[in-house]
Amino acid sequence: MKAIALFSGGLDSTLAMKLIIDQGIEVLAVNINTGFGSTKDRLEHMQSMCDQVGAELKIIDIESEFLQDVLFDPKHGYGKNFNPCIDCHAKMFAVAKRVMEAEGASFLVSGEVLGQRPMSQNRESLQTVLNESNCNGLLLRPLSAKALEPTIAEINGWVDREKLENITGRNRERQLELVKEIGLDNFESPGGGCLLTDENFAKKMFDFIKHDTFEVRDIKLMKFGRHLRLKDGAKLVIGRNQDENSHLQNIENDKYYHIKTPGLPGPHSMLSKSATQADKELAAKIILTYCKTKEGVSYTLTFDKDELQATPFASRDEIKPYTIM
Repeated sequence: MKAIALFSGGLDSTLAMKLIIDQGIEVLAVNINTGFGSTKDRLEHMQSMCDQVGAELKIIDIESEFLQDVLFDPKHGYGKNFNPCIDCHAKMFAVAKRVMEAEGASFLVSGEVLGQRPMSQNRESLQTVLNESNCNGLLLRPLSAKALEPTIAEINGWVDREKLENITGRNRERQLELVKEIGLDNFESPGGGCLLTDENFAKKMFDFIKHDTFEVRDIKLMKFGRHLRLKDGAKLVIGRNQDENSHLQNIENDKYYHIKTPGLPGPHSMLSKSATQADKELAAKIILTYCKTKEGVSYTLTFDKDELQATPFASRDEIKPYTIM
């Protein structure tokens, strides 16, 4: 007997897998990458969680499919920000079902808890994603199983329903009890791992789609830096620290210039190649204002291979009208 688990790397999905593995069932943990997860590399953490409970880990990239099918025209709309949670969950279950069929597995598992998230994990929403993904009866939610209708795995006796949980709501006492029973180490504190639920990230997304067609290659750019929209419509991104500078330097996106300040310590920046000359000059002034410069002194910036001379603004207050986030 084999099951496919939708695995976020968080505590609930880890515990859900453990409850099934303890019943002698092989579990393949599938982490589905939409492109909008954490800005940090979580592979080592996810592998640690799987190793501790005895599951194999598989990463599946659906960035292109997610943009095409879900992000910009969700059937069930957005949450508070740019998050199409119900449509996203349905897409993930549909992908997991494809993996289940390819792997010869018998059912699906998720770490969802009834009532933990009022919009996306109420009883109606949980059923909606099953209907939309054609997974009705196939998906077992071990942490809330006793509060939900029995699934195929329980009805057929593949899984003992009495050994599953009856957790509902936001209280996590029972999960923490299970952590102690299992001896699970270095698990993550609960929290939203999807950038689309973040208010500031949503502002950047809404701004972007007003001016450009969003593509897979734009995802990485959205994750890092201070984002600005200039007078003539060009997008400017400025690294806020060494880590962000490093990420921006490694982005390959031919819609943007990479801007540097040779001989002058400063942030790594990127600017739309469609920028007008006026926006290039404005971008240069803004970037220099975030460097250690002197007022009235002219400095050289490179836009890929081209050079531009500019002076910084007298104050960062002059940048505020262009700042998105």
